[in-house]
Amino acid sequence: MLNVEPSSLQRATAQAPHLQEPKVVAKDVSVYYGEKRALFDVSVNIPDRGVMAFIGPSGCGKSTFLRCINRMNDTIPICRVTGKITIENEDIYDPSLDVVQLRARVGMVFQKPNPFPKSIYENVAYGPRIHGLSSSKAELDEIVQKSLERAALWKEVKDRLNDPGTGLSGGQQQRLCIARAVAVNPEVILMDEPCSALDPIATAKIEELIDELKQNFCIIIVTHSMQQAARVSQRTAFFHLGVIVEEGNTEEIFQNPTDKRTQDYITGRFG
Repeated sequence: MLNVEPSSLQRATAQAPHLQEPKVVAKDVSVYYGEKRALFDVSVNIPDRGVMAFIGPSGCGKSTFLRCINRMNDTIPICRVTGKITIENEDIYDPSLDVVQLRARVGMVFQKPNPFPKSIYENVAYGPRIHGLSSSKAELDEIVQKSLERAALWKEVKDRLNDPGTGLSGGQQQRLCIARAVAVNPEVILMDEPCSALDPIATAKIEELIDELKQNFCIIIVTHSMQQAARVSQRTAFFHLGVIVEEGNTEEIFQNPTDKRTQDYITGRFG
């Protein structure tokens, strides 16, 4: 199938995390933009402490589904979501649920790095401050340092925390955005093509970071790169025309897909 070194797949799928204990469960999720239906009855279990990759051609619904998990689609007036999504058995579309708190539990890293027009320190401190996660400046300093360390950025910026975050390189900005996401200690981190705007060296650093972060977080990544999915994920779901065609162990999906559409996409017959 896909020309990926076996070691990449073995490295990603080794020590697959507690797959029997899903963190996020989606059941019959459909998304409508006005009259247009973008997702059709998507059901999937996403494990805790691991990486799940969503792959598929452009416009197939993978980013739309990703945005359902932190209710980003709520910001689109004509968008309607049906079905059920739970995190730790809690229905995230329950009318009584606080969406602000949900987005603290579900961090998001976008395709293009988007640091706030603030200092490096303030980019990371912003979330913990508004959510009341620190009771003193010393405690906030500790959260900022730990978050930057988790994002493998501390050593590069520790002497210039007051410099603007927008002054960092593209790869550093993306790691700053990851530090910002982990600073509020979320349960789930969504990554929407986080490396598509980065060069190969920066991409490698982000992939190493994802490998570290999966020890503590449920990570869901949308990627246009099948090689990247093979390198970083333990499970993969293939989206096509608004449905999940196939989902399972990453190595199985790439080496032995059961659906001809998956095989055709992986071998480059369409996409």
